[in-house]
Amino acid sequence: MSAPDSPSPETTPAPLSSQPPARDWLSRFAAYRLLWILALTTLVFDQVSKFWIVQHLPLGTYHLQQGAIPVIEGFFHLVHVGNTGAAWSLFTGKSTLLALLAAFTLGAIYWWRHELGLRDRMVQWAFGLLCGGIVGNLIDRIAYKHVVDFLDFHFGSYTYPTFNIADSGICIGVGLYLIHSLRQPPEGENPKSQ
Repeated sequence: MSAPDSPSPETTPAPLSSQPPARDWLSRFAAYRLLWILALTTLVFDQVSKFWIVQHLPLGTYHLQQGAIPVIEGFFHLVHVGNTGAAWSLFTGKSTLLALLAAFTLGAIYWWRHELGLRDRMVQWAFGLLCGGIVGNLIDRIAYKHVVDFLDFHFGSYTYPTFNIADSGICIGVGLYLIHSLRQPPEGENPKSQ
């Protein structure tokens, strides 16, 4: 009886433990690149525009006051208002609490990124705008103890609450995510796999 052939070194598979992990940080970053690009773009536009307003208009410059800049007379003006609350001045005076809530929200988005479906392109649009806006207003709360609002619109006798680019990013981002959430997934597609 002959001894069984031992496998030759050429046919022995290499141990799998020496291979690098399939998901390194660069591939994870690339998977969310649209979100990062939109968040950074929103943040830069928001902060540059607010810096310009802070440098050129005194705080408390309202419509029809000296210093307010009419872009479209009677409809759209640039002003400089400090908002210590949230949207539509809700929770006025609670800037520290709102800053903590913003930081918690960013942490929650990161923690539940898989459940939120952040690999989906539309969801990345939504959360890129949302995160850029949250960070923009959070920077204001830390730097100025209020959010810098400056976009002032008038519709006849109605004055829309003054807002900024970060607010726009947050509202558009939430709207896009609601639209995405209400869409029916294509037949046979599992929405949790996104």
